[in-house]
Amino acid sequence: MHPKQLIRTSRKISLVLRHKPQAIGLTLDANGWAEVDDLLRLMTQDGTPLNRSELDLIVAENNKQRFRFSDDGRKIRANQGHSLNVDLQMKPVQPPDMLYHGTATTAVASILRTGLEKRKRQHVHLSHEQETATKVGSRHGKPVVLIVDAAQMAADGYLFYRSDNGVWLTEAVPEKYLRRTP
Repeated sequence: MHPKQLIRTSRKISLVLRHKPQAIGLTLDANGWAEVDDLLRLMTQDGTPLNRSELDLIVAENNKQRFRFSDDGRKIRANQGHSLNVDLQMKPVQPPDMLYHGTATTAVASILRTGLEKRKRQHVHLSHEQETATKVGSRHGKPVVLIVDAAQMAADGYLFYRSDNGVWLTEAVPEKYLRRTP
């Protein structure tokens, strides 16, 4: 498969596993898992031919590590970012003192006024590295990185989770815990 086709296929898998499984007739269980054989068959029927070795390559080489296989390799799911109501079975963990959120300059004033909201997703996504947050922000325009006082949030009772690919998740970040990087 050509590298550009791999990227297009990866994006479609992301759409299907995170937001619209019904677009190809796929069923996810309560924890967001889909049968690999069903995904391969339905993607192909929907016009995106995909075999197991190509899927293995997409999962292994996705730079954001968006997907993971079950321990037995028979199921697949997205690590986070769902707009669907799925239980990823994550346990709360103590966050580092500071986390980061990348956004575009056009959104900064609103975020600093109202905080970070999950909107259509299950969680707000945060990074433990400023560099990663900058990359995320650049997808939306000129990037700005916001610092999240995660230690104080945790002390105030907010819960944090860490997905299998290292993304930090929380329900919301009120504006009082945010500041712009210098």
